[in-house]
Amino acid sequence: MTATTSRAAEILSRPTAINGLTVPNRIVMAPMTRQFSPGGIPGEDVVSYYSRRAAAGVGLIVTEGTYVGHESAGQSDRVPRFHGAEQLAGWQKVAEAVHAAGGTIVPQLWHIGMVREQGDPPFPEAPAVGPSGLVTAGAEPTGRAMTQRDVDDVIGAFAEAAAAAERIGFDGVEIHGAHGYLVDQFLWAGTNRRTDAYGGDPVARTKFAAEIVAAVRETVSPEFPIIFRYSQWKQQDYTARLAETPEELEAILTPLAAAGVDAFHASTRRYWLPEFDGADLNLAGWTKKLTGKQVITVGSVGLDGDFIRGFAGEGSPVRGIDDLLDRLESEEYDLVAVGRALLQDPQWAAKVLSGRFEELLPYDAAALKSLS
Repeated sequence: MTATTSRAAEILSRPTAINGLTVPNRIVMAPMTRQFSPGGIPGEDVVSYYSRRAAAGVGLIVTEGTYVGHESAGQSDRVPRFHGAEQLAGWQKVAEAVHAAGGTIVPQLWHIGMVREQGDPPFPEAPAVGPSGLVTAGAEPTGRAMTQRDVDDVIGAFAEAAAAAERIGFDGVEIHGAHGYLVDQFLWAGTNRRTDAYGGDPVARTKFAAEIVAAVRETVSPEFPIIFRYSQWKQQDYTARLAETPEELEAILTPLAAAGVDAFHASTRRYWLPEFDGADLNLAGWTKKLTGKQVITVGSVGLDGDFIRGFAGEGSPVRGIDDLLDRLESEEYDLVAVGRALLQDPQWAAKVLSGRFEELLPYDAAALKSLS
């Protein structure tokens, strides 16, 4: 690590606004599925897990993915839900603890779509659904293509979850539109073969996501932030791309911004890689250039190793952040989401902000086994 204490603190400590929310600094905790919420209810260990990181200086926490209230939204009874009295009471305690520690927090709202296998809890009789019943490009249908009623029900579930988030004291919401899950299955031509208004060219494939955003925008207060997370890569296909050119990316992002997105969370596997030929901008940088919205970058921040292999059990050594600070200072993007490094070390933000780079820990996959 060669970043100086003063430079890291000066750049990362600047507050920034996402709609009506002032985030106290530029450090974001990335959403990471943990499966420590039996019955979908976050308990005191989840409360402590998030509040420890807020107390150590994380400005904005994006929670792990939380299932919206649709019968086919999820596949694990240990992943938290964002519906139901007990589940929301648990989440309210999380939000209160994060605020008491000085941080801000948004839930990530999630429907996994065709990734779900029929028979999985918590809704064992529900079918896997998606835009065309496809898990990935070139596959045979293994689920049911969504009807208009399905589409309307899922849109309503996202809106209801967002309303609940505002009601119980969260600071905004993030819609999970990345990584090959339901919303992304509509965005990606490989899994969206529809011939109605929700399929076809990139703008048509954005219709479902834009309608979710618009429904959420209508349901919550005007100043309540909506963040939209998206990616080129899918868990089913790491080489997949929504857009091959900046023009194609602009066609996808423009309807989402118009529908009410306040900030984009551009998920990449390695933030330092350029997204398109001919420019050094990463996906977050292009997103900011094309939309003018606030943008969060993410992808192996602080670590020199791919996060896919990391979550499969491979460790990662510490990586310097000078290039990250350079890009942030040049306003290529606005905030930086940290995943595995924060999962490994709750004190990561405090160490970086105080220049204790020599104390940063390499990632060890054993961290996945507990809520430290």
